Amino acid sequence: MSSEIIISLITLIFLEIILGIDNIIFISLLTDKLPSENRKKARLIGLSLALVLRLILLAGISWILKLDQTLFSVYGNAFSGKDLILIAGGLFLLYKSSKEIFEKTEDHHLKENIKQSGSFNSTIGQILLLDLVFSVDSIITAVGLVDELWIMYVAVIVSITIMLMLAKYISNFINKHPSLKILALAFLMMIGLTLIAEGFKLHIPKAYVYFSMAFSFFVNIIQIKKKV
Repeated sequence: MSSEIIISLITLIFLEIILGIDNIIFISLLTDKLPSENRKKARLIGLSLALVLRLILLAGISWILKLDQTLFSVYGNAFSGKDLILIAGGLFLLYKSSKEIFEKTEDHHLKENIKQSGSFNSTIGQILLLDLVFSVDSIITAVGLVDELWIMYVAVIVSITIMLMLAKYISNFINKHPSLKILALAFLMMIGLTLIAEGFKLHIPKAYVYFSMAFSFFVNIIQIKKKV
C-alpha cells in the first residue's frame, strides 16, 4: 500500500460521501411520507440499492465508459448515454422537488393526508431511479480519478456504509426542522439543474454548488439557534 494509493482511496471515499449527500437528502424526504415504522426499512433498502447498483456498474466498467460515447447530435450538440441519463434525472429532481415544495407550503388542507400517503413500493421505485442517476455520475467520477478497480470497490463500499450510519441522523435532523426541509428541496432543485446543465455539456463547478449549499445551511442553522 503506497502513500499514493492511500491518498487516492481516502480522496475517493470523501468524494463519494459528498456526492452521496444528495442521495441521502432525497431518500430522507421521500421516506418522510411513509408511516414511521417503514421509514428505517425504506432508508436501508434505498442505500443498499445504491450500493448494489454501484457495484454492478463497476463490474460492467467497460459498458459505463461507453456511456460517454456520442449517440447522436442535435444542431451540433452531441449527446451520449450519460448525458441522457443526467438530463432525465435532473428533470425528475426538478419536478419532484418543486412538487414537494408546493405540497409543504401551499396545499395546507392536504398536508396531513399527504404526510402518510406515500406508497412503500412507489417510494422505493423513485429512490431506485435516482440511485441509478447518482450511481452513473459517481462511477464515472471514480473512473476519472483512479485507475485501480479495487480502490473503486473499496471506496464505494466504505462510503455507502458511512452513509448508512449517517442516514438516520440526517433524516431526523431534517424532519425536526421544517425550514430545513424546504432548504433541502431547494438543494435538490439546484442539483437537478446542475445535472441537466452537465447533460447539455454546460459544466458548473461542483465547488460553487456545494459552497452555496453549505453557506445557506449555515445561515439556516444560525436562525434555528436564535429561535431556541
